[in-house]
Amino acid sequence: MNILIPTVLVGALGLAFGLMLSWFAKKFAVPVNPLVQEVERVLPGANCGACGFPGCSGLAEKIASGEAPVNACPVGGPKAWAELSRLLGQESSSWEVKRAVVLCQGGKGVAQVTAEYSGVASCKAANLLPGSFKGCRFGCLGLGDCVRVCPFSAIHIDPESGLPVVNWEKCTGCGKCVAECPRKILTLVPRKEQVTVACVSFDSAREVRKVCAKGCIKCQVCVRTCPEGAITFENGKIVISREKCTLCGLCIEKCPTHCIIRVGKTAALLEVRG
Repeated sequence: MNILIPTVLVGALGLAFGLMLSWFAKKFAVPVNPLVQEVERVLPGANCGACGFPGCSGLAEKIASGEAPVNACPVGGPKAWAELSRLLGQESSSWEVKRAVVLCQGGKGVAQVTAEYSGVASCKAANLLPGSFKGCRFGCLGLGDCVRVCPFSAIHIDPESGLPVVNWEKCTGCGKCVAECPRKILTLVPRKEQVTVACVSFDSAREVRKVCAKGCIKCQVCVRTCPEGAITFENGKIVISREKCTLCGLCIEKCPTHCIIRVGKTAALLEVRG
């Protein structure tokens, strides 16, 4: 009896509280917009925050209310965007699909290492040091902040070069790695075959030659070589127009430091019909 009475009492209290919670849940239930639920069903459910809203549910509310575009979720891609367009009764459109690219080739044996780093294994932490441990003050530190922040395991550090490598098949273009990199050597580009300058240094040719074998020395050979006038020198950097570029490859061939590379495999603009 000493055990039975407390057991029955606890069970009765549990049942009473359960009934009360059920009543409160029905009494104070907040009506949910069916459209929001449908939009959330279409979204990938990654809850990565790449859209700038608190998870897929938060984005679903914004899309349903018209406060966010149907392509606000980069992870969903054209398939989700098309379904959302049909769901919201919007016209068909074309959206640019993007992927991340590493704009640095200053890995092991290429870029100068000035010291041995033994601090916190974080690019942000290392970047706070005066001069850091690499000769190039713009180059990749290779400590993997981008790897850790990627919610899709689309980036890894190559053991040979010590640089991050992006798997375009896994990359969704969410941009979290771009935002995380303290030296801004990651960027989003259209998912198509193209040429780009894999160097973000603003240093002079003399300084670049001292610290990196594959850095841009601003010689402008590529500018003079391009038959389409797709390459210009603006504000201390080489700029390639993707609209004018025909992928002839002459700039890659003529670049003395081989800092111009070819990236991408598939079409950039995917037309989605509603």
